[in-house]
Amino acid sequence: MTAHDETVRAWAERPGRHIVSLSGGKDSTALAIFMRGKIPQLEYVFCDTHKELPETYEYLDRLEAYLQRPIVRLNPQRGFDHWLDMYGGMLPSSQVRWCTRKLKIEPFEAFVGEETVWSYVGIRADEQRGGYVSTKPNIHPVFPFKECGVTIADVERILDEAGVGLPSYYEWRQRSGCSFCFYQRSSEWVGLKERHPDLFEQAKAYESERGGEHFYWRQRERLAELEQPERVRQIMEQHAKRLEQERRNRPDRPLIELLGAALDAEDDDRGCDICHL
Repeated sequence: MTAHDETVRAWAERPGRHIVSLSGGKDSTALAIFMRGKIPQLEYVFCDTHKELPETYEYLDRLEAYLQRPIVRLNPQRGFDHWLDMYGGMLPSSQVRWCTRKLKIEPFEAFVGEETVWSYVGIRADEQRGGYVSTKPNIHPVFPFKECGVTIADVERILDEAGVGLPSYYEWRQRSGCSFCFYQRSSEWVGLKERHPDLFEQAKAYESERGGEHFYWRQRERLAELEQPERVRQIMEQHAKRLEQERRNRPDRPLIELLGAALDAEDDDRGCDICHL
C-alpha cells in the first residue's frame, strides 16, 4: 500500500459526512473525479447563484454523468435576485461581498447543519492561496491535492482521462461563478459580450445610480462605457500583448496557464477563492 493509499484510507475512516463542494471550475471538478470511489459515502454539492454561465451548468451535467452520482444543487428558491432585493439593489463588490456570504457560504453551512463534516477543497500543491475554511467547529477542511502533490498538469490529465476536459469558458475566462462577477477582468467582460450578449445586457441592466451613489460592477467605468468599440479595441490589444509576452516568457507552459497569467496582469483584483476553485 502506498503512502497515498494510506492517506485516503485515513480520510475514509473519519466519522461524519464527506463532501466535495463544486464551483464549476477545473480544480474542484478534478477533485471530484480524483476522489471518486475512494470514499463510498462522498457527497457532491454545488451552490447555485441562478446566474451562472450556461457553460458552467453544461459542465456540471457532464461531471454528474461521469460520477454517476447526484450533485446536490443548493439555493433552489433564493438566488442572486432574491438577495439583491434584500440588499436594496446594492450590487456586491470586493468591499461588500454579500454574494459570497449569502449564495455560497451560508447555504453550504445550512446544508451540513451541526453534523461533523469533512469538506474536501481543490487547492493544488503548486498554488499559494487559501480557500474557504468555515469558522464553524464541525466543518473540517481537507486538501487532497496538497497532501498528494497534485499540480496543474495533473489536474489537466485527470480531466482528460475522464473525458470531461476543461470547461469551455476557459477559452476566454479564468473563473467560474456568476456571469457578471465583479472580479472579471476587462477582457473577460468583452468575452461575455461577444459570447453571451444577452447576459452582458442583463449585467448592464443591474447597474444604476440613485441619490448620488452609483452601483456599477466596475468601480472605474460602467459597462455601457466598456462596450464602446474604441474601448473594446484597446482592451483586446492590451490583452493580446500580455498573452504574447507570457508566451515568450514561458513557451513550455500550457495555454490555460498563459491565459491566466495574462489576465492576472490586468489591473484588477484577484478573484474570489470560493468561485475560483
